[in-house]
Amino acid sequence: MTNTVYIATSLDGLIAGKDDNLDWLHDIPNPQNDDLGFSAFMDSVDALVMGRNTFEVVLSFGIDWPYSKPVYVLSNSLTSLPAELKGKVFIVNGPLEQVLDDIHQQGHHNLYIDGGNVIQQFLQHDLIDTLIITTIPVLLGAGTPLFGELIQPLKFRHVSAEPLLDYIVKNTYTRQR
Repeated sequence: MTNTVYIATSLDGLIAGKDDNLDWLHDIPNPQNDDLGFSAFMDSVDALVMGRNTFEVVLSFGIDWPYSKPVYVLSNSLTSLPAELKGKVFIVNGPLEQVLDDIHQQGHHNLYIDGGNVIQQFLQHDLIDTLIITTIPVLLGAGTPLFGELIQPLKFRHVSAEPLLDYIVKNTYTRQR
């Protein structure tokens, strides 16, 4: 069972700019529309766990639901889902360990953990096994940080660095336990 973060950050460690702006993610020239390994990553996971804010951002894109895997939205305030997402998206809440046990009982063991608050909560509970962080060479100055306070330091081992599109670098880290 693995919990993996796959996310892009600015040079200053932000995952969204002021007012949750994500435009900077699309500033790198990508003439071939390369997905930079995202499809292969998605093939390796069974389900996604994301926060309500991330879920609402995805909905705001005005596109068809982009995920073919089950999505578990961690939220204490969300009470209903759009009808077209029934059977695709599930609202979960409670202690993270219990949420994970419930998801694992559904047969989903390799999880993609997404969303700033959710990632920080999983890290606080030492529940992240792999970090895949793509760094985009921009300084945003303010916005949503990827990392927050921890109870204790968490050590990771650098596994690989992959330069992409002559601008960005995708680094993979695994948790040392």
